[in-house]
Amino acid sequence: MQPSRILPDLQCSLICEEVRQEVNGNFFLVGVINFIRVPQLPVTAMKLCFFNRWTAGIGQFVESVRLIAPDQTTVMRKSEVKFALEDAALHATNVTVFGQVKFDMPGAYFIEVLVDDVMKLRYPLSVGLVQLPPGANPEGMGQPQ
Repeated sequence: MQPSRILPDLQCSLICEEVRQEVNGNFFLVGVINFIRVPQLPVTAMKLCFFNRWTAGIGQFVESVRLIAPDQTTVMRKSEVKFALEDAALHATNVTVFGQVKFDMPGAYFIEVLVDDVMKLRYPLSVGLVQLPPGANPEGMGQPQ
C-alpha cells in the first residue's frame, strides 16, 4: 500500500540578498546573510530572500515563512505558498521575498518555517550596531552584510 501523504522534511533554509535560477534549473544564492550589522538603527533592508528546500514528502502542502520581532510575539512579515511533492525521492524549492523590511531595534529576530502549520525550523537573525572608525563615511552601509 502506497502512502497518500507524508509531511516533508525541510532540507535547508537560508536567508540571502538574492536568489537566481539558471536555465538548467540550478540556483545561485547571492549574499547569504549570517547577521545584519549597521552603524545606526532603524535601517531598512531592501530585500530579504528565504531559500527553503523540501524533500522526502508526498502530497500537497502549504509553506509558511514568518519574520518575528525580538519580543518573540510580533509577526513582522508572513508569507504562505502552496507546493506539492509527488514522490518522496523528489524535492521542492520555494523562495520567499520580503521587501522593505524595517529593523527598528538591535536584537535577535527570528525566522520560522512551517509546513501545514507544523513548525519545522526556527532560527535567529541577529541585528546589531557596529562602531565605525573615526572619520568613516556611513553612506551605503545600510544594506545587510
